[in-house]
Amino acid sequence: MTRAISWTDRLVAIFDQGLKTVLTDPPAGRPSPADTVDDAPLSPAERAESARLMRVNRAGEISAQALYRGQALFARTPVTADRLERAAAEEADHLSWCTRRIEELGGRPSRLDPVWFFGSAAVGALAGISSDATSLGFVTETERQVEAHIEDHLARLPQRDAKSRAILEQMAADEARHGSEASAAGGAPIREPVRSLMAVGGEILRRLAYRL
Repeated sequence: MTRAISWTDRLVAIFDQGLKTVLTDPPAGRPSPADTVDDAPLSPAERAESARLMRVNRAGEISAQALYRGQALFARTPVTADRLERAAAEEADHLSWCTRRIEELGGRPSRLDPVWFFGSAAVGALAGISSDATSLGFVTETERQVEAHIEDHLARLPQRDAKSRAILEQMAADEARHGSEASAAGGAPIREPVRSLMAVGGEILRRLAYRL
């Protein structure tokens, strides 16, 4: 006999995933886009800047996968829950790619990783409680803001750091697809002041993760 997966089962799974994300380095399901790119020599200053930028992106991926898993917790239909879980799995790929690149650059993860994961999971759960349409709209708006953030980092990244650039470009493509799929699935537009609050939260994460 099989037992239906309840929301409490999903809650335990989120907590378990949070511990694995914060304490270990879960493997990616896809190869890193940087694997086929030559590693050009970087100056110490360039390596330090790339490591800081990739640390911010890594923190963002921790937040994104936690957000979507939190939303899936209260999804009204299995289709919506599966869509959110698949998006979270791809964000976990991004996380693994960023982690590996940070190590190559001699950097370190953010010291606030537990805050990014569990705080975002809580926000995602609140979004999921409202409705599937709101939850999917939240995905669309999140990915729109993340795309803009990645474009900014691509402009700031040292020109010779082709490996980090390849990772960010694939991440941007995946985020655009997540957003468009969520919108096509019935995501409702997110209105003010929620969009502004999301932007402020994202900016806080970027500023803190860059330093911490």
